[in-house]
Amino acid sequence: MSRVQTLTIVADDADQRLDRWLRRQFPHLGQGRIEKMCRKGELRVDGGRVKPATRLAEGQQVRIPPLPDPNAPKPEYDARISEADAKMIQSCVIYRDDHVIALNKPPGLPVQGGSKQARHVDGLADALRFGFEEKPRLVHRLDKDTSGVLVLARTRVAAKGLTAAFRHRATRKIYWAVVAGVPIPRMGTIKYGLVKAPGHGAKGEGEKMLCLHPREVDETPGAKHATTDYTLLEAAGSRTAWMALTPVTGRTHQLRAHMAEIGHPIIGDGKYGGSGQENLGDGWGAQLGGDISRKLHLHARSLQIEHPVTRAILNLTAPLPKHMAHTWDTFQWQPGEAPDNPFEDWG
Repeated sequence: MSRVQTLTIVADDADQRLDRWLRRQFPHLGQGRIEKMCRKGELRVDGGRVKPATRLAEGQQVRIPPLPDPNAPKPEYDARISEADAKMIQSCVIYRDDHVIALNKPPGLPVQGGSKQARHVDGLADALRFGFEEKPRLVHRLDKDTSGVLVLARTRVAAKGLTAAFRHRATRKIYWAVVAGVPIPRMGTIKYGLVKAPGHGAKGEGEKMLCLHPREVDETPGAKHATTDYTLLEAAGSRTAWMALTPVTGRTHQLRAHMAEIGHPIIGDGKYGGSGQENLGDGWGAQLGGDISRKLHLHARSLQIEHPVTRAILNLTAPLPKHMAHTWDTFQWQPGEAPDNPFEDWG
């Protein structure tokens, strides 16, 4: 580490942004480090706190705190992350630039830590720095057993923009699922409200969402309106179907609860569809049996979102996980033949 330094702004450097001037003086400094020094008050101009965008004037004194040695070797990631886990999470990257990273999250890997969960995306994100000083930040979530597109922000500015896009639903999310039976009609909208049923144990393990008729939502404490659009892409007789689902709202377990409520649970969903294979009159069971995996068949196939910095439209697509790809092969369904947006002609 260097010592505290005080540098004087000369005429040629006047009217520059503080962060740009610093990067010229110290090329090894990242934007994230500069923003952090400003937030903590370590970086000062004429003794006062400043922001990265502060304009400098000739003669001002810039106090610079101790900086890391640019020649010191930097660890690629936290030593607590095993080499195998680092390679695994890095292999999941399907898109990367200076602001955004997108993963194809594997099924079974939680996004964040929780009850009995020590290995998760947030905990492995340090292995996704790729030269940045700070690990990327989560801006949305997927269920543990749901695979597919998961976006992380590499900078604070990107995190703010992406979080706002998800909050205001300025995204187009399309999930692929395999469900028991074939819904009739083959395309439609589900509008059941959702309310959380208490789970078991001190920390509420096993929590489950219950569906309510829309007119009951406003009079039920804790209930929220929820809307899901669905359309059939392919069927295998009357036993199972490949569906495209899009959550108009973004409630916990929304797609799983909605499909189960209309009698067509997602294959592998023991929580919402049970483990049976037979239709006993109140909906199909959530297992197909035979060679089909018992894992959840729900995949965040694609995400369309505005880039938080360039404002270009990002179209991110995630290949199917192995257990779902095997199911597609079994039923001779062709992922490449599905439309990018099967809801495009909806009013």
